[in-house]
Amino acid sequence: MNSVELENKIKTILSKIRPYLQRDGGDVEFVKVEDGIVYVKMLGACVGCSSIDLTIKDGIEAFLLEEVPGIIGVESVEE
Repeated sequence: MNSVELENKIKTILSKIRPYLQRDGGDVEFVKVEDGIVYVKMLGACVGCSSIDLTIKDGIEAFLLEEVPGIIGVESVEE
């Protein structure tokens, strides 16, 4: 899978997760993928939420690890 295909696959998975985040006033934005780590920016109500680590690890990361070969983790970045 080339880098464009990889990014498209990640963005597709994130678009499936997004409605659940938006329902609670949050959102997620793809930043980049590098060495098997997907970097995302959490938006809206997700910023500062006490459940952010749970959302990233048990939600976003779990889906990506299962659906996208070569992904080893997810990290949140802030601008």
